[in-house]
Amino acid sequence: MFREGSRDDAALVKEGLFDKLEIGIASDVTIRDKWSCGEIKKPETINYRTFKPEKGGLFCEKIFGPTKDWECYCGKYKKIKHKGIVCDRCGVEVTLSKVRRERMAHIELAVPIVHIWFFKTTPSRIGNVLGMTASDLERVIYYEEYVVIDPGNTDLVKKQLLNDAKYREVVEKWGKDAFVAKMGGEAVYDLLKSEDLESLLGELKERLRKTKSQQARMKLAKRLKIVEGFVSSSNRPEWMVLKNIPVVPPDLRPLVPLDGGRFATSDLNDLYRRVINRNNRLKAILRLKTPEVIVRNEKRMLQEAVDALFDNGRHGHPVMGAGNRPLKSLSEMLKGKNGRFRQNLLGKRVDYSGRSVIIVGPELKFNQCGLPKEMALELFEPFIIKRLKDQGSVYTIRSAKKMIQRGAPEVWDVLEEIIKGHPVLLNRAPTLHRLGIQAFEPVLIEGKAIRVHPLVCAAFNADFDGDQMAVHVPLSIEAQLEAKVLMMAPDNIFLPSSGKPVATPSKDMTLGIYYLMADPTYFPEEHGGKTKAFKDEVEVLRALNAGGFILKDEICGSRRDETGRGIHIHEKIKVRIDGQIIETTPGRVFFNTIVPKELGFQNYSMPSKRISELILQCYKKVGLEATVRFLDDLKELGFVQSTKAAISMGLKDVKIPEIKKEILKDAYDKVAVVKKQYEDGIITDGERHSKTISIWTEVSDLLSNALYSEIKKQTNSKHNPLFLMIDSGARGNKSQLKQLGALRGLMAKPNGAIIESPITSNFREGLTVLEYSISSHGARKGLADTALKTADSGYLTRRLVDVAQDVIITERDCGTLNHIEVSTIRQGSEELLPLKDRVYGRTVSENIYQPGDKSNVLAYAGDVLTSAQAEAIDDAGIESVKIRSTLTCESRRGVCAKCYGLNLANGRLIGLGEAVGIIAAQSIGEPGTQLTMRTFHLGGIAATSSTPEIVAECDGILVYLDLRVVVDQEGNNLVLNKMGALHLVQDEGRSLSEYKKLLSTKSIESLATFPVELGAKILVNDGAAVAAGQRIAEVELHNIPIICDKPGFVHYEDLVEGVSTEKVTNKNTGLVELIVKQHRGELHPQIAIYADANMKELVGTYAIPSGAIISVEEGQRIAPGMLLARLPRGAIKTKDITGGLPRVAELVEARKPEDAADIAKIDGVVDFKGIQKNKRILVVRDEITGMEEEHLISLTKHLIVQRGDSVIKGQQLTDGLVVPHEILEICGVRELQKYLVNEVQEVYRLQGVDINDKHVEIIVRQMLQKVRITDPGDTTLLFGEDVDKKEFYEENRRTEEDGGKPAQAVPVLLGITKASLGTESFISAASFQDTTRVLTDAACSSKTDYLLGFKENVIMGHMIPGGTGFDTHKRIKQHLEKEQEDLVFDFDSEFESVAG
Repeated sequence: MFREGSRDDAALVKEGLFDKLEIGIASDVTIRDKWSCGEIKKPETINYRTFKPEKGGLFCEKIFGPTKDWECYCGKYKKIKHKGIVCDRCGVEVTLSKVRRERMAHIELAVPIVHIWFFKTTPSRIGNVLGMTASDLERVIYYEEYVVIDPGNTDLVKKQLLNDAKYREVVEKWGKDAFVAKMGGEAVYDLLKSEDLESLLGELKERLRKTKSQQARMKLAKRLKIVEGFVSSSNRPEWMVLKNIPVVPPDLRPLVPLDGGRFATSDLNDLYRRVINRNNRLKAILRLKTPEVIVRNEKRMLQEAVDALFDNGRHGHPVMGAGNRPLKSLSEMLKGKNGRFRQNLLGKRVDYSGRSVIIVGPELKFNQCGLPKEMALELFEPFIIKRLKDQGSVYTIRSAKKMIQRGAPEVWDVLEEIIKGHPVLLNRAPTLHRLGIQAFEPVLIEGKAIRVHPLVCAAFNADFDGDQMAVHVPLSIEAQLEAKVLMMAPDNIFLPSSGKPVATPSKDMTLGIYYLMADPTYFPEEHGGKTKAFKDEVEVLRALNAGGFILKDEICGSRRDETGRGIHIHEKIKVRIDGQIIETTPGRVFFNTIVPKELGFQNYSMPSKRISELILQCYKKVGLEATVRFLDDLKELGFVQSTKAAISMGLKDVKIPEIKKEILKDAYDKVAVVKKQYEDGIITDGERHSKTISIWTEVSDLLSNALYSEIKKQTNSKHNPLFLMIDSGARGNKSQLKQLGALRGLMAKPNGAIIESPITSNFREGLTVLEYSISSHGARKGLADTALKTADSGYLTRRLVDVAQDVIITERDCGTLNHIEVSTIRQGSEELLPLKDRVYGRTVSENIYQPGDKSNVLAYAGDVLTSAQAEAIDDAGIESVKIRSTLTCESRRGVCAKCYGLNLANGRLIGLGEAVGIIAAQSIGEPGTQLTMRTFHLGGIAATSSTPEIVAECDGILVYLDLRVVVDQEGNNLVLNKMGALHLVQDEGRSLSEYKKLLSTKSIESLATFPVELGAKILVNDGAAVAAGQRIAEVELHNIPIICDKPGFVHYEDLVEGVSTEKVTNKNTGLVELIVKQHRGELHPQIAIYADANMKELVGTYAIPSGAIISVEEGQRIAPGMLLARLPRGAIKTKDITGGLPRVAELVEARKPEDAADIAKIDGVVDFKGIQKNKRILVVRDEITGMEEEHLISLTKHLIVQRGDSVIKGQQLTDGLVVPHEILEICGVRELQKYLVNEVQEVYRLQGVDINDKHVEIIVRQMLQKVRITDPGDTTLLFGEDVDKKEFYEENRRTEEDGGKPAQAVPVLLGITKASLGTESFISAASFQDTTRVLTDAACSSKTDYLLGFKENVIMGHMIPGGTGFDTHKRIKQHLEKEQEDLVFDFDSEFESVAG
């Protein structure tokens, strides 16, 4: 099916000298005359006695070539001297046997057969060309009905179907020669051949122009696209029906004799045999005068045999082989994980590689790895042989190999020489990001295990519990150069996803450094006397050496210094450093001996986070080389000090807080009160469950903090080792400490629901049998999650890579003026992500000035912000910054360096040809896998997040913004709407209205912002002053309340018992509750409030959603702030990435979320208009223009707006997640981009994973790269077609230049799978998913793949067009070659002129 051209092109293809590939449908002539080397007439394969191929059979040597090199079938000609001779006895050409991998044959069919891909793959290509339905076509193809090809003078219509009875009737009426009607492939062939595509195209365009129905237009547009594909290509539609079948070369479908006289064969041979047998039988039958019924049945069987060969199981039951297994057809050979594309073309096995278990190599330098001698000998064998021959030690390869096997001494010397400066690549599976493969200088070691530097373990995610690593040897000079320059471990010390150091000391290294740098207050002086003073660092170190390190209770046996006592490394001393007297410890002075001088004296404790910051600072100030040296010194120092510190942990180090009994008693009392409330009917069972869990969560936190404080207080030299480990960041966390010494706390069931009764014991006390069985839930859930979710995460990474693989840096600057705006991300008053972190390394779109001072420019337009500039912008109090982004980049292909910004892996501007798409995909996919694996570390402990109250963090004035409140009888303000917030502002003596105005226009910045939920109780009045630590509001966590804001009398409307409501008697309490239930019909359950008891003057109405519990009675008098009804929130479930990963997949696949929210289509005020078809009609009315937009909202949904609320375009009207497609339609592309980036980031942020925005932006860019044509105008584009934005603008520009009408289009959001399949490269799309459909589609319209992306080049065996294979870098090499060619040319022309 690939159009390769003539046989002359074969040489070019072999050499790889082609830059594009076209695919088309092969004609019968092409199959027979160009591809085939002969016709196969017999179904035989090989002779079962001689094991030689049968003549004319599926393995015939005359057709396919000899099975032995330079030897014909009969043995007349042997050896290379007869090369190219065709034997006159057996007809076999004397050549290499490998031609059997490329020579094809054909089977001449007795009748035309329809290719199953073209009529069964949706949309049916044959059906669309002929305008017939798939079911009609199927009846014709499988000889069930006749189709009229030429109606002649009869009353029949062309393409009309006739069953047997109708056909006979027509023949009787009109005679057999009056019309033409046929069955099967022959009929389809004739119909396709007679189709006039040009006139059909014109007719379809005319119908499309006249049709108004949207659905009919879409249908016509799809058909038009297929027909246009045939017209614009050199394909003929009748080629979709086969007269000859190509036969795959025999070495690609081998038949291998096994021991015991049996054979292993490829399934294709069985399928071909079926076709040949049926074809030969049909030919024989057609020669005889056989009844029509039998002939028809044979033809149908042949069609089915060919169908099975091409795509077994696509039509009818699959053909089974031995063991009742479906045979693998040609389609199966291509698609899926084990298909040709993914198994053989994209993933190849490599030689010169080995694998072994890894062990730690603390003695190694950062750029080294320990390679077992035996492994190195095997890996570097060719290099050793060459060197031995060069030295004259051996003269043949054979003798060199023998020498190596003997292990001769000179072999080891040669090996030592060879590996110097020859890097090797280490890889640990799974390779989730590019740091999974790094280059090292090998160091020969004894033993069989590979040794790895401790600091690279984090990048490989390796540990030493039996992990294995693979070693690969780069062979060519270019490969070695790339390994040395780009892939060496010292060049990969930062994460490409966030720019944070990945090579940071951990575990015992961290502990050793932390212990050495510990605060002197943790270890008060045990010896009397005043603080000792030293004149410089040298004197301190001399005193340390003289007195010996006194580490823990003088366990090292210290010698005394001249004052009669040793110096403790944590002792407080004074020392003169750089002319200043500093109060520090000997430990810190010792640590600073390895710190580069440019970083200054480090005089503070050193937990892992601070070490990480120090490494980053070191890189920025003194560069890579010094940083790598510093890292090696840190490793060395860390191991030595942790060994000397001898920190060990005993059972008694786990303290149990003294207040535990008291806190538990208090909690049990609170739970009893909640239970009593439930029994009295005040709260529901759901609320009781939620409140109980809240109580235990609070207890858990209280005890955890109490325990941590308790072990922190022990500040003598016997410092609690548990505290040291946790505080240093070496191992463990507060949650694990809590389980050891306080209580295990709440556990989760496998479905995520929390078990109410907590485990009040801890591991120090031991668990009861019941507690142990409860805790086993969590442990098992963790293990199951790991197994299941790892696969999900891997699949997500694969889809992300596929969608972004061809995004590379193609130019320095696209010159766009577009930008996006970013600001600090806050949650309430907490700053989750400061502005400096969001803008660092990004290009500024316009000048940034110091607020209030236009003369002071913090950054100029076009600057790529450094960390210092980002810091200055943040310090200046600037709220938001306009930056360039890949979302708005206007590069013709790929993205530009300026829009991308800095390469986070090295802090420099990204280089040309960098594969930023793949880096983005890996950055998002890699933590997904990490997180799925991380769930079980907590042992299934319920980690819910709840904040029942809001507390002021600082002094200020409290301002309500966009809040509707009502004052209840206790004088508290209850919140009636969802979109408002409380702002804490600096007291500047302004009036409340001034503050509100300034906040709404963003003229002043609030000190803290607290978004408040519906029903929250605000304890402080609007405009009142608050003090730090004061409670501002209480949040209702368990219910969504429906609160009355006016006084009056209650009247139930449409609350009909048994229809829209039901009375439920609580089994436990015996109390009756009135609950609104889901119902069908025209009822609109609501509570109306009237001013008087006569129900004459309506004051307000309140819609009551299903599931709500009504709290007031008919006719009851109520006051403002009273509860009318409450909707219990769903039972609290644990927040886990189990929820997070599917959420990321849902976002990037642009799926409609379950229970999606409705959003406002315009700005305006909310009103209601009753009910229609079981849906509530909500109207948003623009009070200025009078424009109205209706929203039909399901009665089961909970509204979060009320009548009279002001809403803005895109604001949620109901609870739930927003549909991304609706944001695009209503708010536009910018808002959607912002939403998707923020939502994806929120999932990762919740897990504490740091990914830079630019990676998510690249994925979002790929999802939004297409537009859907709404009006083609005078362009060649089709209605409803999805085209690339760039292609759309280009086509419009061309049309406008020619004076035509441009096309109109709307942006369209595609999920990553759909976007991957929509790529311009059919090879890339086919290797991803839907292989048969993609190839069929591409072949029908003769698509050309220009090999611009990565995957298609890998498949074609070319160098990828990225990194060192990028055009610009390749051009350097080509330029040199061109210069050499020019020299040769000049010499030739000179020679000719002389000769002339």
